[in-house]
Amino acid sequence: MNNDTLTRVALRYRAMFLNIDREDINMNSEASVPVLAFVARLKENGFCVSEELLHALNAVSVNRLAEITECINDVMGVKLNWAPLVKGWDVPTGETLADHIVTLIANFFGKEAGFKGTTLPCGHLIPEGTFPIERYNGCPFCGTPFKTADFVYKGQASKLKELRLFTVDDMKQVFESLLASATPLDGTQKDSLEMLLQEFPLPEDAEITMKETAMLVIKLLVEQDKADEASKLLKTPTDVLRYLWYEKVGYVQIIEPKTLVAHSRKLYSHIWEPLDRGADAALEMKKKLMLKYDRKACLRVARWMNAIPMTARQAAENMNSKRGMWVRMIRALRLSEYSHRKGFDHLAGILDVFYRQDYSTWQGRVDKARSENDADKTLELLKERPGLFARCLFASMLRFGSDKVLAAFEEVADKLPSRLLLSLGNAAEAYFDPNEVRLARPITGVTHNIEPNKLLALYDDEARKTMVEAVNDLYRSSMERRFAAQQTEAKTIFIDSSLYNIPVSVGDRSSTIQDTSCALMGTHFPVSGDAVRLFMQWGKGLHARHLDMDLSARIELADNKIEECAYYKLTCAGAKHSGDIRSIPEMVGTAEYIELSLPELEKAGATYVAFTCNAYSVGALSINLVVGWMDSAYPMKVSEENGVAYDPSCVQHSVRISEGNLSKGLVFGVLDVAKREIIWLEMPFTAQTMRGADGESIKALLHKLEAKLSVGKLLEIKAKAQNLTMVEHADDADEAYTYEWALNPAEVTKLLTTNV
Repeated sequence: MNNDTLTRVALRYRAMFLNIDREDINMNSEASVPVLAFVARLKENGFCVSEELLHALNAVSVNRLAEITECINDVMGVKLNWAPLVKGWDVPTGETLADHIVTLIANFFGKEAGFKGTTLPCGHLIPEGTFPIERYNGCPFCGTPFKTADFVYKGQASKLKELRLFTVDDMKQVFESLLASATPLDGTQKDSLEMLLQEFPLPEDAEITMKETAMLVIKLLVEQDKADEASKLLKTPTDVLRYLWYEKVGYVQIIEPKTLVAHSRKLYSHIWEPLDRGADAALEMKKKLMLKYDRKACLRVARWMNAIPMTARQAAENMNSKRGMWVRMIRALRLSEYSHRKGFDHLAGILDVFYRQDYSTWQGRVDKARSENDADKTLELLKERPGLFARCLFASMLRFGSDKVLAAFEEVADKLPSRLLLSLGNAAEAYFDPNEVRLARPITGVTHNIEPNKLLALYDDEARKTMVEAVNDLYRSSMERRFAAQQTEAKTIFIDSSLYNIPVSVGDRSSTIQDTSCALMGTHFPVSGDAVRLFMQWGKGLHARHLDMDLSARIELADNKIEECAYYKLTCAGAKHSGDIRSIPEMVGTAEYIELSLPELEKAGATYVAFTCNAYSVGALSINLVVGWMDSAYPMKVSEENGVAYDPSCVQHSVRISEGNLSKGLVFGVLDVAKREIIWLEMPFTAQTMRGADGESIKALLHKLEAKLSVGKLLEIKAKAQNLTMVEHADDADEAYTYEWALNPAEVTKLLTTNV
């Protein structure tokens, strides 16, 4: 058992893993000197410990305490280089565009033309009277750092995050809750599950309901040469294709090859044509996607397909939506050859029907009935597949009338997963508003605005409002029936007030990794003091080279005016930037900061500030790039010597870019100036600068998150259905739902596993 791995996973749940039994903890023991020293190191990183954990630490060896300290230091990045380009950057250097132009001319003509100045290690001449070079850690012209810092500030935080005790049993519970999650795993959960799969055996009675989660388990079984056991998780040909594509490209969603090629071309395009590598990148992606399998892999897939529990006609219909991909897969996997072998009769039947196209698709029948405006036939077909009925419910209501459609839908509503019902309730208001901007967020990171349904124009405001209320009544009544059907001996319930600011995680995928928390997208973080400090660190573990990542802030003022704080404008009303770094030093990375002053933002009339990061270099955001923000009730220091402004104890929230990232830009938070709170969100986009993050799209995503049912409201529905009395203190409740409970999104989604 790898204690370091379990420590990293536990930290995401505000906990510390100790390989001990709770029964062995002496709650009357006094903390030893090593334990007190260890707790002091935790405080420097912004953590404190619960009473149970404090006593449990006495049972841990000194060496283990040292190992945990090293692990937490690594997670918090305290040994990386956090020096920005400018020393003491809270005082602006006063550099201007003219300084860059004069420096450009001086380097073009050289000292021979009479320019006097200082030549830096990168070879650039900085003319006298331009940049104050004594204020820089590197070249102000090309953004190459020359100095790194070997320290960070510690212990400036006004609030500490309490860590709980996690034992082996707790880690197994997290493992099982991730496996049984009723919603798709986000980036953090997926990463945690992959690590835990290496530490714990797969439970024999594990119920894996999400197809994407099953892919991670199948990968492990294949690696362990247990491919036959994986066949029970592969119930359709699409499941097989999903795994094959996950094995090939690393994404648990099936992304068409042409989409990946087109996206690769966009990622490697550049504003300056000589640096554009889009065409080469597209060609490289095509080569990467070429299919080639050995005999062992071919036989494995043939067995999986032969064991599919569907008729040949059903299987062929299931394959039809990805027919082009299947034709190539069948050829690459030699499935036609294996179908002629003894014992592969079912595979032979599937391929025969598939190639002869001796089947009709359900979607084709629905489309035909809809085009003929045959409401009865369309609804009868939709009732056969409740999930797909839910996905086209709103459009069907507009086409055939809400009363008729909802009556048909209510017949099958209780057969649907709870998450789909909640998605309907969350989306109804925006869908039926003809003026509302809706978003499509494919995994490739290109956010699209969706035009309102044209049929909305046929209905007046009152009719549209009635439709929204009807949908809300339907999903709420269904959820009440589900909760009422649950057996519980509880009489009282406690709901933490903070849960009313946390949306239920349905429909929003998060691809980043949160190493020090597991907050759900849309969580509100109150700001303690008058300053918010954004930070970005990238280049960890990479050799020195040009790698230009940019941290920016988009400030929305009154009358729709916009201010920008970015590499091209280092200071503006209420914001200061630490300087534009375009190259990374050897292995330890580099950093950029932006300081936001709330009093100055309020004075300027700012309403919202969007936090963004971008890859100005060709390609996606750098792997292991970390972005987040710090806050404290007390002023946070900026080093005059080297500009270091990072303090792990002040970090309120941070996310790390994973290997599966496909985006070039990311909006990772929005500051509501009036409310003095930050909403964590994740909106990827494809652009070299922050200007690619459309303001309307950001507002649409904020509105979407605000419209979602909160965890607190969902628990209120549960309390009403089960006749539970709400109490004010967790200790007085039979069922207590605290903020710490909500840190495990998989536990939250257990509320959605209920069925009538």
